[in-house]
Amino acid sequence: MNAPGSIYVCGATASGKTAYALALAQETGGEIINGDAFQLFRGIETLSAAPSPGELAAAPHHLFGVLAPGERCDAGRYVEMAGRVVAEIRSRGKTPVVVGGSGLYLKFLTHGPSPLPQGDGKLRAEMDARPLEELFAELEKLDPAEAARVDRHNPRYVSRALEICLLSGQKVSEMRDSWEEKTRAVEATLQGVWLIREREDLHRRIALRTQRMLSEGAVEEVAALAAVPGSWEKAIGVKEIRRFLSGEISKAECADLITAATRQYAKRQETWFRREKWLRRVPL
Repeated sequence: MNAPGSIYVCGATASGKTAYALALAQETGGEIINGDAFQLFRGIETLSAAPSPGELAAAPHHLFGVLAPGERCDAGRYVEMAGRVVAEIRSRGKTPVVVGGSGLYLKFLTHGPSPLPQGDGKLRAEMDARPLEELFAELEKLDPAEAARVDRHNPRYVSRALEICLLSGQKVSEMRDSWEEKTRAVEATLQGVWLIREREDLHRRIALRTQRMLSEGAVEEVAALAAVPGSWEKAIGVKEIRRFLSGEISKAECADLITAATRQYAKRQETWFRREKWLRRVPL
């Protein structure tokens, strides 16, 4: 769904999104909506770098700590929850300020899910067993326009284009063109910022936050939820802290591993947001 009138505050982990969104909400009289996949869960506030009690009290906040750790969540469920909150805030004449770094969740909220079908394991296995030239020939027959612009020497691109044609019964070129046209129309209505920091500064902030996280309760949070499976377990730091709790690694090694994993995640986030041309870049 598209939510005109909302403001989106995006950026890599530890870039300063929480403080920026809070200042923006106070300036505009807006209300903050969580756009982070893990800050949805209760019990991992420190691990997920959720807003502090003081920050939560400084402006209305929504969708923070609303799910039990054992619950499952994906982009589709998030959009259902966020859509209701956006509508409720706007009904009161307030501005929704959506803040987070979970690119797929934010993409679903701004643009809706892609019309392209998800992959099919059985079909993909069948295609992987076939020669690339044969796959390309079939794609060329089903969708000449897509075959003309796909990299015919890249097995992943050729097989994905053919997979979409076979699963949907439509030409992937027409589906892409229609989606791109819709995307341009949607993005003309969107307002958002991408907070950018110099790489060295961001890495310093990530390291400091990791140290603070480990000393201020993240270890205890993971220990308390040891027997609770759920989507929360995918959060950066969970597997590293579990290795520390089991005695496999030291706390210093745990911190190094979390810092490295967070840096890698931040790099992926930056790659994602760089593609979102509608976001206004804000250097910090």
